Amino acid sequence: MKVLVWQWGRLGAGPRFGACLAEALRDRPGIEVTLSLCRNAEIMTGSNPPRCEMPVRTYRSLAAFLFRLVTAPLALPFLLVRLRRFMPDLAICAMPGPLDVLMAVALRLLGTRLVVVVHDADAHPGDGFPFQMTLQRLLCRCAGGLAVLCGHVGTRLRQQGLAGGARRKLIRFEHPPFAFDMPVPKPPDGTRRLLCFGRLLPYKGLDLLAGALASLPPQVAVSVRVVGSGPESAALDALRACRGVTVENRWVPETEIGALLAWSDALILPYREASQSGVAAAALAAGRPVIATRVGGLREQLSTATQAVLCEPEVDSLARAICLWLEAPKQLAPPTDAAAAWRQAVSDLLQAIGTALPPKLRPVVVPDLPDWLLRTPGRGSRPPTS
Repeated sequence: MKVLVWQWGRLGAGPRFGACLAEALRDRPGIEVTLSLCRNAEIMTGSNPPRCEMPVRTYRSLAAFLFRLVTAPLALPFLLVRLRRFMPDLAICAMPGPLDVLMAVALRLLGTRLVVVVHDADAHPGDGFPFQMTLQRLLCRCAGGLAVLCGHVGTRLRQQGLAGGARRKLIRFEHPPFAFDMPVPKPPDGTRRLLCFGRLLPYKGLDLLAGALASLPPQVAVSVRVVGSGPESAALDALRACRGVTVENRWVPETEIGALLAWSDALILPYREASQSGVAAAALAAGRPVIATRVGGLREQLSTATQAVLCEPEVDSLARAICLWLEAPKQLAPPTDAAAAWRQAVSDLLQAIGTALPPKLRPVVVPDLPDWLLRTPGRGSRPPTS
C-alpha cells in the first residue's frame, strides 16, 4: 500500500508530528511512504532533517498566504502531476493547515482515501489565524475519516456535524510521545525545578499559575521557568513578580527543547481549556511528572500517567497540586520508548482505517501536462520554441 503523509506548517509541533507518523509507517511491511513537508519547516533546517520525498514551498507571511490561496486553482494541475508519480492509496493529513484543501481536492480527483488527524475542533483564544476553522471544516468535509487524539475533540466534531454516519468515520488515534535529545542535566542544588513551556497565550492559564505561585508558603523553595512566545500581558507581569520565577518570552527552536526538559523536574500545564498537549507528550517521553488541570482532553491524555498530578482550573486547586508534587519524593521515570509507541499507535490507526474506510475510489482522469510546465519557475520554465 502506498501512503502519503503531509503537513505543510513551518513552526511548532505539526511538522514533527507528520515526520514521526511517516517514520513509524515506514517500519510497517508492505507500505511505501511519501512524506510532504514545507521546505522551510524548522525541522527541515535542523542538523538531522527527516526523510522528505515531496518538499513543497508554501508561504512566509500573511500576504504570501493570501496570494497562495487566490492562485490555488492554478497550482492544482502541478500538484496533481506530482501526486500521480506516486499514486497513493491512502493520504493522511498529520495536522490541518491553511492550504490543505488544495491537497484534498487533488487527492479526491485521484480517488485517494483521505484521513485528517484533527488536533483541535475549535480555535483557542488568541491562537490560530483568520478563517482557520472555516478552512479546517472544509478540509474535514473532503475526508473519508477523521482521526482524533481524544474523545473531547471527537465529541465536538459530532456536535459540529463533521463526523458520524456512513460518509465520514471517526477514528481514535492516541497521541504518541515526542522524544527529544536531552543533555545530561547539572547536579541539583536542592531546589525543585518546574517548567511551564509552550505558547504564552491566554487559554494557557498563566494567570492561574501566577496566582498559585504567589499563594505558596514563603518557605517553599521552587525554581520556575516560563518559556515560550506570546504577547506581553498582565499575567506575564504577575509571573515576573513571583519569587523564583523567570519568564523567557521568546520562540524556542527545536534544538533547545531537549535542554529545557533536561533542566526540569516536572512540567506544569495550568490550562483553562485544551484538546490535548504535545508538551505533555514530550514530558512523558522524558520521564518528567506533569501537573495539569482537568480540562478538555488533558484528563484523558494523562489518565494512565502514574506521575501526573491533576487539579481543577482554579488557583487554590493548582497551588495544592504544586504542593503535593513538592511533598512527594523526587523521582524521574525512565524515558519512554517513543519509537515503539509511535509504531504501536500507527498499527492501531491502520487497522481502524481499514475497518472504517471503503476501498480506493475510482480516480478522475487527469490529462498529462507537458514537461516544460513541470519545471521549477525561473529555471527553464518557458515553453520550447520551434
